[in-house]
Amino acid sequence: QVQLVESGGGLVQAGGSLRLSCAASKTIIPINAMGWYRQAPGKQRELVAFITSGSSTNYADSVKGRFTISRDNAKNTLYLQMNSLKIEDAAVYYCGTKIGGATIRGQGTQVSVSS
Repeated sequence: QVQLVESGGGLVQAGGSLRLSCAASKTIIPINAMGWYRQAPGKQRELVAFITSGSSTNYADSVKGRFTISRDNAKNTLYLQMNSLKIEDAAVYYCGTKIGGATIRGQGTQVSVSS
């Protein structure tokens, strides 16, 4: 069973930056398509950034130009650099991937944004 562990969340002022990390228990990040998701209270989980196995990236319109997804293959770690954070970016952020048709997600890391 692959486990994903997110870290790097916290409280930041609007306009600030955070970098989230996602570490995997097995070597999947260099080879799998990976995504960052978020879920705010009372809202549905949404995909905010995606990176394919070929390193193509895609972003939700709400974060384009502000967030960057990347990975370090040697460290088997996925990142989400978040700049110019807005109040509406506050949520629990998860990394995820699909293995054998099953969706695997971590426990999430809380991002809070103050005005």
